[in-house]
Amino acid sequence: MPGPVIFRTITLLSLAFAPVLGGGVAAAGPVEGIDSGPQPALAMYGAPALPPGFTHLPYANPEAPKGGMIRLSESGSFDSLNPWILQGRPVQGVSGYVAETLMSRSYDEPFTLYGLLAESVATDADRNWVEFTLRPQARFSDGAPVTVEDVIWSYEILGTKGAPRYRNAWTKVKSIEQTGPHSLRITFTEPNRELALLMGMRPVLEKAQWQGHDFETETQLIPVGSGPYVVDRVEMGRAITLKRNPDWWAKDLPITQGLHNVDVIRWDYFSDPGVIFEAFKAGEIDLYREDNPVKWAQDYDFPLVSSGRVVKSELARGTPSGIKGLVMNTRRAQFTDWRVREALIEAFNFEFINATLTAGIEPRISSYFGHSALAMRPGAAEGAVAALLEPFKAELNPGTIEGYTFPTSDGSLSNRRNMRAALKLLSEAGWHADDHGVLRNGEGTAFRFEIVLQQGMSEAQSVVDIYVEALRQLGIFPTVTVVDDAQYQARKTTYDFDMTWFWVATSLSPGNEQYLYWGSQGVNEPGSRNLMGMASPAADAMIAKLLEAQEVDEFTAAVQSLDRILTAGRYVIPVWFSPVARVAHSRNLHIPPEIPLYGDWPGVTPDAWWYEAEK
Repeated sequence: MPGPVIFRTITLLSLAFAPVLGGGVAAAGPVEGIDSGPQPALAMYGAPALPPGFTHLPYANPEAPKGGMIRLSESGSFDSLNPWILQGRPVQGVSGYVAETLMSRSYDEPFTLYGLLAESVATDADRNWVEFTLRPQARFSDGAPVTVEDVIWSYEILGTKGAPRYRNAWTKVKSIEQTGPHSLRITFTEPNRELALLMGMRPVLEKAQWQGHDFETETQLIPVGSGPYVVDRVEMGRAITLKRNPDWWAKDLPITQGLHNVDVIRWDYFSDPGVIFEAFKAGEIDLYREDNPVKWAQDYDFPLVSSGRVVKSELARGTPSGIKGLVMNTRRAQFTDWRVREALIEAFNFEFINATLTAGIEPRISSYFGHSALAMRPGAAEGAVAALLEPFKAELNPGTIEGYTFPTSDGSLSNRRNMRAALKLLSEAGWHADDHGVLRNGEGTAFRFEIVLQQGMSEAQSVVDIYVEALRQLGIFPTVTVVDDAQYQARKTTYDFDMTWFWVATSLSPGNEQYLYWGSQGVNEPGSRNLMGMASPAADAMIAKLLEAQEVDEFTAAVQSLDRILTAGRYVIPVWFSPVARVAHSRNLHIPPEIPLYGDWPGVTPDAWWYEAEK
């Protein structure tokens, strides 16, 4: 690998976290004249960072050689080649590399889109509508042109038959119509600045291929797309191989220069993550992400590393911490009281668990948007944040407005102070230990719940093992159930669990997907990411506010308010996050010369990497 990994400087990261969320040259509000005509790019706020006529994305290497192969891995299995519907367990690769969207992201900016299938985009200052003009040369891999008819059909079928993430945005579309030989206009029903960008990120499928197929249930049809790769081979449930299309219509566009360099991408599926690491050590896969800093320091002395055939790289990331840990399903009666949830958080001895499992290296997650300018500020809410929360004051959990932080322990195994606090909270909520040390409510019902984990979740299993022992001190005796991948996905989809492992990677550009994560409609709608089952009018209102915001300051205040509602909701018992991505990989795989703001992120890895064997 040529030279060390190049990190962002502290100054650049500081600028990234400042409230300038439209790119490096963004203004503090909407761009004047954005409705004056078609533009090659569109930012959530301000102006795109890259000027018209740019030659390549900042983190892409236009001199990167083409060729080679990268073997990646997934745990579990798959039974669907259609990643755009709710049914089935979708395979990797098809969504990101076979199909294309009208516009493409730069992962060096929070949310800016540059034309891909569309050569230009136009909208008005209030984003009431958006109009796209297709590139006449755009082609599907079978040679058929990408038409306005294909786009409209794709958007309509996804909006009515697709997964919830597509249907939710479609409910806000008033009309979609062709306006010229290569153009279409979408008009919206409500103020929502992100919708114009979301409509640029829908996959465009070939209408003719799907005639005679039920899109909502078809899982075995190999999709024809316009993307850089085509499906080469499928071993259902075991592996999929994509090969780069040498006739890809977009290979000479500036937005694609230095991307999609590897000829062949293969995903192999393994029974659990532990098996994946063994396969990596044996040289059967080419890239492995390590979440545990202790293992990173101690477990990478195997022969491929010692011989230099595998190298270790740490890539800085400028994204929020997200939320990871154990989520409590408030659809279950025992978790409806915030005092019970707070008691279970008190009983979670983070300092001891973190020291035991990660040597205390990783920082704890402090909020859903921690490690960024979007995170709630310490202490009581002030200014615009306080004003946004004030109308909902009566319904908010304690700490939302006053300030809330997760409890800390002294790091000892006994955790006595926190356990006393937990018992007090449980008592206030009506739970008391009986003569046999079992926690019961006034009706005599024991406090029981099931923790559901996916097979191979070694990190989660280690956390739960320690946590369960602590809960016994409170008279709580959880059942831990480990299921295979298919059962786990089915139980999450239908919310058939009491507590489970939860991980949402929040971004610097939260938008409509926040309804999918925390929106009230996800309480009963299967397949949302609202695993905690929260139904909060305040949270729904903050999501609406961030989508309506006309200026960056308004947007930031709405996200910080949402962060307070989520964090003080005490739905998740958080663990740790890492400000760097630890990636071990074949020395023949090369990292781009400049690490983007999003670091090791889908769309960057392996898109901007390349294969080059040593001479």
